Amino acid sequence: MELTAANDRLKAHAFSLSDQIIEQRAELQDMRTIAEQLEGVNTQASQELQIAHSVANLADMRLREAVETITDGFAVFDSDQKLVLANQAYFSVFDGFPEVTQGIGYNRILEICAYEGLVDLQGTAPGEWVQRMLDRWHKPQITPLEMHFVNGISVRLMDRRVPNGDYVSLVRNITRSLKYQAQLIEAQTQAEAAAQAKSAFLANMSHEIRTPMNGVVGMADLLTETKLDSEQRIYAETIRNSGQALVTIINDILDFSKMDAGKMDLYPENFDLEKTIHEVLTLLAPAARGKSIELILDYDIFLPRHFKADPGRVRQVLTNLIGNAVKFTETGYVLVRAVGVNKSDDAQLVHITVEDTGIGIAPEYSDHVFSEFQQVEDATNRRFEGTGLGLAISKRIIELMGGTIWLESEPGIGSCFGCSLNLQIAVSVDANHSFPPPLPPRLQQVLLISDHLISRSILERHFQSARVRTLTATQSIPALRLLGQQTVDLVLIDQDLSSDDAAQIARLIEKEAPGCPSIMMCSAMAEHSNLAATGVIRHALPKPLLWRDVALSICAALADSQTDTPAPALPEQPDNFRHGDHTRLKVLYAEDNATNRLVFSKMVQGLDLELHFAVNGREAVEKFVEIVPDIIFMDVSMPEMDGREATQHIRAFTNGKTVPIIALTAHALQEETAKMLSAGMNATLAKPLRKAELIDALSRHSPAPRALQTDRTNTGLSCSESTGSNS
Repeated sequence: MELTAANDRLKAHAFSLSDQIIEQRAELQDMRTIAEQLEGVNTQASQELQIAHSVANLADMRLREAVETITDGFAVFDSDQKLVLANQAYFSVFDGFPEVTQGIGYNRILEICAYEGLVDLQGTAPGEWVQRMLDRWHKPQITPLEMHFVNGISVRLMDRRVPNGDYVSLVRNITRSLKYQAQLIEAQTQAEAAAQAKSAFLANMSHEIRTPMNGVVGMADLLTETKLDSEQRIYAETIRNSGQALVTIINDILDFSKMDAGKMDLYPENFDLEKTIHEVLTLLAPAARGKSIELILDYDIFLPRHFKADPGRVRQVLTNLIGNAVKFTETGYVLVRAVGVNKSDDAQLVHITVEDTGIGIAPEYSDHVFSEFQQVEDATNRRFEGTGLGLAISKRIIELMGGTIWLESEPGIGSCFGCSLNLQIAVSVDANHSFPPPLPPRLQQVLLISDHLISRSILERHFQSARVRTLTATQSIPALRLLGQQTVDLVLIDQDLSSDDAAQIARLIEKEAPGCPSIMMCSAMAEHSNLAATGVIRHALPKPLLWRDVALSICAALADSQTDTPAPALPEQPDNFRHGDHTRLKVLYAEDNATNRLVFSKMVQGLDLELHFAVNGREAVEKFVEIVPDIIFMDVSMPEMDGREATQHIRAFTNGKTVPIIALTAHALQEETAKMLSAGMNATLAKPLRKAELIDALSRHSPAPRALQTDRTNTGLSCSESTGSNS
């Protein structure tokens, strides 16, 4: 039993061992399966690792190749400032120094540069230079630095610190850039010198041409005032007009040169826009009168008259536009209209249009008519001369003033040039002449005799705004009929009637209505001066008309027949000056050219003044001390001592600080004018001189209470010239 029990136990143990073996065999099989699986994963991982190593090696190779392609030096330093990577361009400056390789410290590279004489230290000690470079390296923001090697290579160091502590250094080769920059600076210097030489050349040519032209134009202008027969007058006027045309061409060339150099500047000041337009029209009136062209000014009743801008440039644009209109118009009229569009508290948008009945401009020319050297006709068959610069200059000026310019035209019908300017409104310095005077209350009805529709409608509009009724007629018979049927307080007669003689109408009116004053609107004042002398007409008004002058003449004409109404003063003529109990005005004129001295003396002949001459600046200073003149006209370009230096010497005297000194110059460039004014001169007059401008300068700058008066019977002129002059 014991053996059986032991056998049973052995059997149970055997079965237990068998079960364990089976389980272990299953576990071993599972382990074998897992091992086989791990062996596959390990093989794949090994393969992927090999691929990763290949990719990394390829990326490293590409990086090195890319770095080597950089023409500038490139280097990477680790956080310990040891060289990790650099391209051949970086190592090229260290040929002959084998220690400059991977692993070298940044401070050792600096020492080699400094102590081995590779870098131009610009007088700095090597140790100081190395320390300064290391201090730069450790700053939070490493600023770029230019460095020059003694072999002629110049570089620009640009270093950056990366987040892991490494340093990246880019050494850009700027040798060519610096050479190119030096070439640019040299070219700029040469260009500036050329520009200065060009300006000096233009100024000298302007002076050399204008000086003789002053004699030609001035003497021709004076010649036309003498007694000439018809043929002689044609010759004299041709000389004057041709000379003035040459001066205009010179001005255009100078302005174009200034525009081309970008040196056209503006000099704003207060001016009267209506008067400026009228002055331009008056200047062009003789040319228009020769072609029987009616010049008309239509200035908006509600438009301010005083603005702040550059009056010289505004006048230049108007002269170009109106001058072209007169030149290209054979018959009809030229109408200048100024209208206010939008108005703010201190500015006014003004539209100025110049309308003519000329040849017009074809559409194919309209697009480039404002371009340089463009004409509205072919060069081979042109009837009208010109440089083709006037409109281009006008366009530049208007754009410089912030405005726009445009053209509307139809061939055979006419053209309309217009410009739009936003002008600052200025307060008039002379309130008495800011606006026309009010018409007398007794003026209730006016008879206007004119067959020009536009001129007539403009006058009607002005009378309507003054609450004066207007009767109109175009011929003598309807005019006399209206005069007999209606009560008329004043008659306005247009001299240029197409079908009747205006002088004959004035005589008929004087017979029919002796007490009714008449005013003649004349394009040629001299032709009807005898009518005013005999009392047939009360006043003669020059055309183109300026409404303020019309109003003043009406007031004066009505006051002649009503003594209790004081007559307002008529507009002063430029050559009429007050004369009282005073000594003669002493005028000193310094000029080295004998012809110009003769022109000046003839232009002021008939004025109550005492004229003295000096032939250079030195004599001008001596003459000033001797006679103490009231006003000085000083030529700028003179031998021994020029006008600017002479002015400075005169200003040094106590009594020379306030004497008016007017520069007479043939230099037309603005910078030359600025130099004259900075030298102490009060104003400038450009040659060739115009008599009206000279008289106006005398009037404006003569010290009060002294003044001048034209003496028709006695010249009243005494001349004193230096003994050194060459008359």
